[in-house]
Amino acid sequence: MTGTAYSALDQTIKMKCRLFRIPVLIISLFSCRQQDTGWQVSRGNAESNCYSPLDQININNVRDLKVAWTYNTGDTGAAIQCNPIIVDGIMYVTSPALKVIALEASNGKMLWQFDPFKEGHAYDVNRGVTYWQHGKDKRILFTAGHNLYALNAQTGQLIPTFGKEGTVDLREGLDCDPGELFVTVTSPGIIFNDLLILGSRTTEAEGAAPGHVRAFNVLTGKEAWVFHTIPQPGEFGYDTWEKDAWKNVGGANTWSGLSLDEKRGMVFFGTGSCAPDFFGGGRKGQNLFANSVIALKAASGERVWHYQVVHHDLLDYDLPAPPVLVAVSHGGKKIDAVAQITKTGNVFVFDRDTGKPLFDVEERKVPVSDIEGEESWPTQPFPLKPAPFVRQKYTEDDIPDMSAEARAYVIERLKHIRNEGIFTPSSEQGSLVFPGFRGGAEWNGGSFDPQTGILYVNANEIPNITALKKVEADQGNKLGVSLYQLNCATCHGFDRKGQDPFPSLLYIGKKMTASDVLDRIKNGKGQMPAFPNLSKEQTDAIVGYLFQEQNGKIIAAEGKQPGNPGKTFRYAHSGHGQFLDREGYPAVKPPWGTLSAINLNLGEISWQIPLGEYEELTKRGIPPTGTQNFGGTIVTAGGVIFVGATKDEKFRAIDKHTGNILWETKLPAGGYATPSTYEVNGKQYVVIAAGGGGKNDTKKGDSYVAFALPD
Repeated sequence: MTGTAYSALDQTIKMKCRLFRIPVLIISLFSCRQQDTGWQVSRGNAESNCYSPLDQININNVRDLKVAWTYNTGDTGAAIQCNPIIVDGIMYVTSPALKVIALEASNGKMLWQFDPFKEGHAYDVNRGVTYWQHGKDKRILFTAGHNLYALNAQTGQLIPTFGKEGTVDLREGLDCDPGELFVTVTSPGIIFNDLLILGSRTTEAEGAAPGHVRAFNVLTGKEAWVFHTIPQPGEFGYDTWEKDAWKNVGGANTWSGLSLDEKRGMVFFGTGSCAPDFFGGGRKGQNLFANSVIALKAASGERVWHYQVVHHDLLDYDLPAPPVLVAVSHGGKKIDAVAQITKTGNVFVFDRDTGKPLFDVEERKVPVSDIEGEESWPTQPFPLKPAPFVRQKYTEDDIPDMSAEARAYVIERLKHIRNEGIFTPSSEQGSLVFPGFRGGAEWNGGSFDPQTGILYVNANEIPNITALKKVEADQGNKLGVSLYQLNCATCHGFDRKGQDPFPSLLYIGKKMTASDVLDRIKNGKGQMPAFPNLSKEQTDAIVGYLFQEQNGKIIAAEGKQPGNPGKTFRYAHSGHGQFLDREGYPAVKPPWGTLSAINLNLGEISWQIPLGEYEELTKRGIPPTGTQNFGGTIVTAGGVIFVGATKDEKFRAIDKHTGNILWETKLPAGGYATPSTYEVNGKQYVVIAAGGGGKNDTKKGDSYVAFALPD
């Protein structure tokens, strides 16, 4: 039986139990899948569809929701992006400092916690953990830093027979020196039998680790198979690169998570761009399997099919979310399919067995790069259905008109940059990227209702201006400058003034010591990745450049290149800075954040609403504009979509049929995570992490907040 079939069976049993006053507990005799009342897998189930068959909370009573309990982790770090899992009445979450915590799901009481950074500081984010059970052996598998851990799910203790005393170093087995690699995993892996299948997060600059997808034995921690997302000699796709590119190019990694068809024994995932991601002069070719949807045999890692949605990516158009496994009515019959959303605002829908698109896809000519040494790909694929769920070209009609000053400022800025549509490549004068580097769709993914065939996607429409700067890679006594521009400017800007949410590095000596900065470069912290690939001479050069001036006084010399400086050049990227008007709002007409309902049977958008608001603009008489949003939706059989995500820090319940907002509440901090829903002792709850901070740059928090109907 499939998960959907079980869900339908349980709903029928529940209805009969209520009708004849039979205790609902008897349901457990008929159903063995806890996910029908819990949320055992990140994003709800192996299909990654964020759907729950629970209906106790529904469109008729959701307005009565109250806070049932709140749990505060008591620590700080990056934003909480965790989607809690709930198994047998126990909830497993992660904290801002990446501790794993077990809670009683009915009241939020802590049972145990595990801290992977007792002797260091946490860096990066974590979107959840993975549960595995065989008999009495119950395990939590999760990642923090470059390590994979196996914990006893009942005690929180490391399992010593897994890897080395409960830990596997994920830098090992990547065909490179482990000590020079930055590797972490932000999204939980997925279980197939006794295998944990994992992707990874790498840096996006030169020297990045390869983006292998790997399977590890749940019992021993040993690697069971590996799939090379950058093909090696003799492997399919090797000829889409220059010779031996796999030795020098990294990335093409799966950072957003995976989906599983247990019956078929197939695992599905999307990949990101290869590194460096904005200049491809050193990675000429189509670049398989970067920016691709890939289906593998879960037992062996053998490729079944792939589809590349961006060729030779130059704009960081990673596939930002795991593919959603769906069943759709197409051509008069029911088809098992795979739906992949993109940062560009497209939905690609593929036959699950063959990878053939269910709706026609057209290769269209796109703008050509004018950067020296770059050979951009001449065409890109565009699905003809469904229509894009965001705007894909910034036109005169999109120039904001909230004030004459704002409009004049934007018009003048647009005169000096390239703006030729969604695949306008980066340029030295600057290029407009729209809907933006943060989507369209983002890591939150979509939710799918198997009852209706509707996919729900929240998205952003906020433009960026991107530029490339030619940098001599070996600049003699200017080495610190060039290394900073190549490795740091993407986040902190060429001028070191920072760009939201990354801080200014001007006068850094007032905030940190040189040794603190060296430690941060080598080990990372919070959202900042580590750069272990840089030598001591290189890190010293960067620190020398940053500390060369404090209150007008030279306190350190710039680093010097040992040996004879060469004349090679590279291109540094200006960063992900948003294109804003003079008031600090996105320099485009609203909506800036949306929620769309997309009918995958017909390939049509059923409805779309702005998601989020700026209260100060509403008071000025401007209708809700939507805001930048991070964190996803879930949809339930009760007819309700639940979503946090918005910069206004609200949590909302929305009618899945109409898009009408049924209920909303203010969270202690922004809910930049995907919520979960579950049932314990006959009572349905909805829970969301309220961690704030992150790329929405709002106040930080450390809460998990659960809601339920009054008794």
